Amino acid sequence: MIKITLPDGSVKGFESSVTPMDVARSISEGLARNTISALIDGKQEEVTTPITADATVQLLTWNDDLGKKAFWHSSAHLLAQAIMEYYPGAKLTIGPPIENGFYYDVDFGTDIFSEKDFEKIEQKMLENAKKDVQFKKYPVSKKEALEIYKDNEYKTELIENLEDGTITFVTHDNFTDLCRGGHIPSTGIVKATKVLNAAGAYWRGSEKNKQLVRVYGITFPKQKDLTEYLERLEEAKKRDHRKLGKELGLFTFSEKVGAGLPLWLPKGAKLRQKLIEFLSEAQRKAGYELVATPHVGHKDLYITSGHYEKYGADSFQPIKTPNEGEEFLLKPMNCPHHCEIYRSSPWSYKDLPKRFAEFGTVYRYEQSGELHGLTRVRGFTQDDAHIFCTPDQLISEFEKVIDLVLYTFTSLGFNDYTAQVSLRDKENHEKYIGTDENWEKAENAIKTAVKEKGLPTVIEYGEAAFYGPKLDFMVKDALGRSWQLGTIQVDYNLPERFDLHYVGSDNEKHRPVMIHRAPFGSLERFVAILLEHTAGDLPLWLSPEPFVVLPISEKYTDYAKKVLHLMENSDICGLIDERNEKTGKKIRDAEIKKIPYMFVVGEKEEASGTVSIRRRGEGDLGTFTLEEAISMMKKVTDKP
Repeated sequence: MIKITLPDGSVKGFESSVTPMDVARSISEGLARNTISALIDGKQEEVTTPITADATVQLLTWNDDLGKKAFWHSSAHLLAQAIMEYYPGAKLTIGPPIENGFYYDVDFGTDIFSEKDFEKIEQKMLENAKKDVQFKKYPVSKKEALEIYKDNEYKTELIENLEDGTITFVTHDNFTDLCRGGHIPSTGIVKATKVLNAAGAYWRGSEKNKQLVRVYGITFPKQKDLTEYLERLEEAKKRDHRKLGKELGLFTFSEKVGAGLPLWLPKGAKLRQKLIEFLSEAQRKAGYELVATPHVGHKDLYITSGHYEKYGADSFQPIKTPNEGEEFLLKPMNCPHHCEIYRSSPWSYKDLPKRFAEFGTVYRYEQSGELHGLTRVRGFTQDDAHIFCTPDQLISEFEKVIDLVLYTFTSLGFNDYTAQVSLRDKENHEKYIGTDENWEKAENAIKTAVKEKGLPTVIEYGEAAFYGPKLDFMVKDALGRSWQLGTIQVDYNLPERFDLHYVGSDNEKHRPVMIHRAPFGSLERFVAILLEHTAGDLPLWLSPEPFVVLPISEKYTDYAKKVLHLMENSDICGLIDERNEKTGKKIRDAEIKKIPYMFVVGEKEEASGTVSIRRRGEGDLGTFTLEEAISMMKKVTDKP
């Protein structure tokens, strides 16, 4: 008798070897029709995989993220098959599923692959999918695999790094590929296909290697799903923060300054400053103290912290000084500096917790091909803070940080989120520092805090920072896309590496625990996500220019300046459109620039000391006295 334990804890018994599909059928035929993949003891497998001993089984459908992963993993095989039918001389490399769809990196040799080829590939994928053939996985010896791929140096390199006895191929129809598995039952489930893009990508992500063509695609079980996705994609293009940033005059980039180093324009700097002031006020109320650290640090600082070992390859090269052997790094992290601030004074348990906050700019040398607007840059400002507390204070402090993060999200309109508990890899501990004991204490503290706060939570192994586990907040935007925003990390290791301590009630030295946290993550990335979430229609209190005064002719410019002056005296920033243009054009231009309020002034308004107010997207609100206008603007631009 084989016992199968399902996610709800129920157990089903089977007399002999069973497959996930058998389990699905034993529950209902409807579930069997919708099951496309399965987890067997936590490992994703095909629904035809034999189960010969007691196991836990989770059945996956298209509605599960892992179900989509199997669907798109399988679709990458359909894409590769179609490419090879049209380009038999091409060499395949890797083709994984991604968050939305999949890609395959291909060496097309002397052939040219471009957008004009997309449609024929889509049609060939659909044609092959309609054959409704099964995906079949089988083991292959290392010797045999190397022989099969002797003319493909990319697959050969992959196989050389695999252990004999662990290598599997997957075949469907007339196509076979090196693959570890995790596929849908058959190709017929794929009903809609789209090749989205083709871009350059270096083999293994290294600029030293050959550049390949990365072909992106997406598939769905229904044509309706694809249609809706493409509509969302078009909306996303309209909301692209790079496009909005240019239209609204928020930020720019310069080749002379350097790739990935954003330049904030006056309006963008206002927006950035408003975010800083908002969080600074919340932090002040929560007991944080503001600190400031330099943009560089001695190389030894980051050797001590472990950042040089773990992040050295992703940092800018060391800066050599005239003193022989002296080297500095552009700051990749703020935490080592904050450790030194803590270490500069003696502390008692009565002084803790100490909460040091800084809007600190850090630098990482991202590969040029990975830079993307404000979401992936080489210089960015973190809303960083580090809390040094006693072990007894840890859970309480962690919960207070959760409250601060959630306050930040709700104030800015991000109400759909999941808390991801990011733990270290179960098997590979080499990429982490510290003892197992410290890691277990840190991980248990996060699990306890999350449980007590009742947060919607998922656990992800292998996603921890190198010095400690963390709680990452995965936030959905207006288009349903998921972004990682806000992180809280528990760290027992840096206090040891920096020899930090406090004097306890027993008059002995003890190690503090360190909490790293950043509700925004980075100002650059947060602004990018906020722009795309709101389509540039920012919350009024964040708008760099909440109003514009529109004189209907040059005769009323002086009165417009008086209105602006009165507003600015009440700490409400705005501007005047003094152009010699018709009022209708000024209004249209203000709408395009997403300025929330327009104050139209002419002879009538000047004579009565009033303004005619229009609201973007709503039209005319009526005539207001200057006092009424000031009162209204104060109310709508107040911080949450």
